[in-house]
Amino acid sequence: MTLTCTNVTLRQKPLRNDRISLYLDYYPAIRNPYTMKMSRREFLGIYIYAKPKNEQQRMFNQDMLNKAEAIRCIRVQSLINEEFGFLDKNKQKVDFLAYFRTKAREKYEKWDCVYNHFEKFVGGKCTFGDVTVELCEKFRDYLLKCKQINHPNAYISRNSAAGYYSTFRALLKIAYKEKMLRENLNDFLEKIEWKEVKKEYLTLDEVKKLAATPCKIPVLKQASLFACMTGLRISDILKLDWRDFEVGPDQGYYIRICTEKTETEATLPISQEALELCGEWGTGKVFKGLTRSMTHHPLKQWIAEAGIKKHITFHCFRHSYAVIQISLGTDIYTVSKMLMHKNVTTTQIYA
Repeated sequence: MTLTCTNVTLRQKPLRNDRISLYLDYYPAIRNPYTMKMSRREFLGIYIYAKPKNEQQRMFNQDMLNKAEAIRCIRVQSLINEEFGFLDKNKQKVDFLAYFRTKAREKYEKWDCVYNHFEKFVGGKCTFGDVTVELCEKFRDYLLKCKQINHPNAYISRNSAAGYYSTFRALLKIAYKEKMLRENLNDFLEKIEWKEVKKEYLTLDEVKKLAATPCKIPVLKQASLFACMTGLRISDILKLDWRDFEVGPDQGYYIRICTEKTETEATLPISQEALELCGEWGTGKVFKGLTRSMTHHPLKQWIAEAGIKKHITFHCFRHSYAVIQISLGTDIYTVSKMLMHKNVTTTQIYA
């Protein structure tokens, strides 16, 4: 196999006010590990005098050129280490917590929760060099014994620990894919097994009772009933946009979405009743004003006012959709596709 080495050249770009900006020219282009885009130029933020007027300015220019050359040598070393699979010491010093925080902002709420637990676990400091199998195993043990961030008197459940650790392992996979980690640590880690629990759901009569009960937050009621009719998760309902709606050849309505949790693309038919819950056709977000905080206390209060004694969360509306569809005779494979399950065995629990 022929290896193509990237050449790194220190170049100068003339600016106004008799200044010169120093930058590195990569050929062929390299991939930025943060933006994942190909790039040829890296501006160093170092400037020198275009026409030094005295010895002091000439000495300054030489000092800056030496610093720029030192950076160029570091970049060459990093590229060689990457090329031949050696340990890149510079990358090991990168702030892992900052990387984690950036990825969490791109994802959904649970990622923030996992980040907060990991930041607490490492005491607010962690580089990529610190991320080892041993550290990950210790974090696993921490999750099995730790208390909730917002409720310090209560421990997190085993299933919450399993979900948090699964999210953390997803982060490790992304970091390995983006070549921030030298090896796929997941190959050496044992996951936290889920504990089988009873899945709460609403019957069709209970959904009707909920629909007949006034809610202090109209958009919460609309989104909740919409979830009961479509099985969509709260993360997907929050980002649902009118541009996601289409009219099919049969004149029926469809939603084209990419789920936030599993990043699965799907085209889902929706009923006229579900469409009416979206309100008047418009632009932007469908359920304007809806927030995750509404799905906690306000949701519990509304369910209690409906006379429903079950412990129902917003995610239970997804379970309710599945159970109601199967009870009405919908084929389990169809329900599986509507829930965007990757395997029909995941759907069979509702049967």
